Amino acid sequence: MSDFQPARNHETLGDAFFDRVAPAAFPQTILRHRDQRWAARIGLDGLSDADWLAHFGRFEPLPGSLPQPLALRYHGHQFRSYNPDLGDGRGFLFAQARDLADGRLLDMGTKGSGKTPWSRGGDGRLTLKGGVREVLASEMLEALGVYTSKSLSLVETGEQLYRGDEPSPTRSSVLVRLSHSHIRIGTFQRLAYLDDTAGLRQLLDYAIAHYYPALDGVADPAAAFLAAVTTRVARLGAQWIAAGFVHGVLNTDNINITGESFDYGPWRFIERYDPAFTAAYFDETGLYSFGRQPDALAWNLTRLAECLVPLSSIDALEPALNQIWPVFQDELPRQMLRRLALVPHGDARDGEFVTALFGFLTTSQAPYEQMLFDWRGGVASVERAARSPSAGFYASEAFRPIADALEGYQSADDNNLGHAYFARQRPRSMLIDEVEAIWAPIAADDDWSGFAAALADIAEMRQAHGLG
Repeated sequence: MSDFQPARNHETLGDAFFDRVAPAAFPQTILRHRDQRWAARIGLDGLSDADWLAHFGRFEPLPGSLPQPLALRYHGHQFRSYNPDLGDGRGFLFAQARDLADGRLLDMGTKGSGKTPWSRGGDGRLTLKGGVREVLASEMLEALGVYTSKSLSLVETGEQLYRGDEPSPTRSSVLVRLSHSHIRIGTFQRLAYLDDTAGLRQLLDYAIAHYYPALDGVADPAAAFLAAVTTRVARLGAQWIAAGFVHGVLNTDNINITGESFDYGPWRFIERYDPAFTAAYFDETGLYSFGRQPDALAWNLTRLAECLVPLSSIDALEPALNQIWPVFQDELPRQMLRRLALVPHGDARDGEFVTALFGFLTTSQAPYEQMLFDWRGGVASVERAARSPSAGFYASEAFRPIADALEGYQSADDNNLGHAYFARQRPRSMLIDEVEAIWAPIAADDDWSGFAAALADIAEMRQAHGLG
C-alpha cells in the first residue's frame, strides 16, 4: 500500500454529523468481486486477497484512514414524504482516500455492514443477490458513460437472511462502494429540520472546500453551490436517459452533492423506449418512472434550495435552481450524441434530432440499446445496421427522417468502430431477465461463471466506448 493516500476529512465535521460504530462480525468472508482498476486508482491493487478481506470483509482500518467507521446522519423525503428517522442504517463510511489519478477525495462506503443507531429495527444486512445486482448496475453504468459510484468490493458473509421480496432464507453479503461523496441532499435537510444554521454553514463550507474548491471566496457561496450541484445533477439525469436506465428510488437521501449516481436497489434498464416504465414494484404511481426522472431530480433540488435559504436568499437561489432545465435540455442531446459517437452541431439541430429519434423509438418500439449500438458513428455504420437483428426497423419509412438527419452528422474520431465489440450482432445489455439468468446458477449451484462472463463483456464494452 505504498501508494495509498489515506484521508480522514469527514471526521473534521465533528460528532454531530455521524455516529462512530462497529462493523458486524460475520461468520464467513468469501471474496466475490474486487474492482482492480479502481483499487489501483487508490493504491490498493497490490493487497493480497487475505488482506483485502481483512479490510473489506472484517473492516480492519486502512492505515492512516478512519480509525472507526462513521454511520452518517441524514434525513430525507421518501416518495415525497419527509422522514426524520433515516441515516446510515445498514452502512457506514469506512475510509477515505485520494484518487491517485486526479487527487480528488474518495469515500469507501458500505452496504450490509451491520446495525447502526439508524437501523430502525432492520438487521443491517444486504442479500448476496442485492450485492450482485449493485455490482452489475455500477459496472454497466460506468461502461455507458454515466457518472456513477463504483462497486469496489463484494464479500459473501455466510449468514441466512429473510426477506419478503425474494425467496428466503437467502445468502448475505457486504458491499463497499467507492464514490466521491456520501453527503446527500438529505444531509442538508436534517440540519434545516433541526434549525441548525451553524451546522448548515459548516456543512456548506466543508462541501465547497472538498468538492467544489473553485467556489472558494465567491460572494454568495450557497447560491454558487446550488448552481454547481444543479448542473451536475441535471447532467446525471441526461446520462440516465441516454443509458436507458431507471434508478427506481430517487428519494432525497439517494441524491448526493457531487451529482454521482449511487445506491442501486430496484434498478432496471429499459428494453424499448417507454417513459412510463418503472423499476420498483412499489412505485405504484410511477413517480420515479424512466421519463419522470428529470422531474424527480428537479423536485429534490428544490428541497436542497429550501435548506440553503438561511445562508442566502430566495432571490439568489431561485435562478441557481432554475438552471436545471436549460442544463438538462443542453445535456440530453449531448449525451445521446455521445452514445452515437457523433460530433454535435452545437445548435438547435441537435435537440431536434434527438426529439425525432425519441419519436421514432416511441412509435416503432425498436430495441433501445440495439439501436444506439447499430448506429454508432452514424452513416459510418450503415452496413453494420443493415446486418442488425433490428434492420427491419431501419428499412421502414418512419426511419427515413432519422437516416436523413444522420447524414448531416460527422462521426466522432473516437467512434472506435474497429473494436471487436462493434463486430457483434447484439450489444451487451442488462435487462431484468439477464440479471436473473446471471443470478440463477449462483443461487442453485454456486456457479459464478455467468457473473464473471458478464463482467468481462461489460469491460469489453467499456473499452469499446473509450472509457478505460
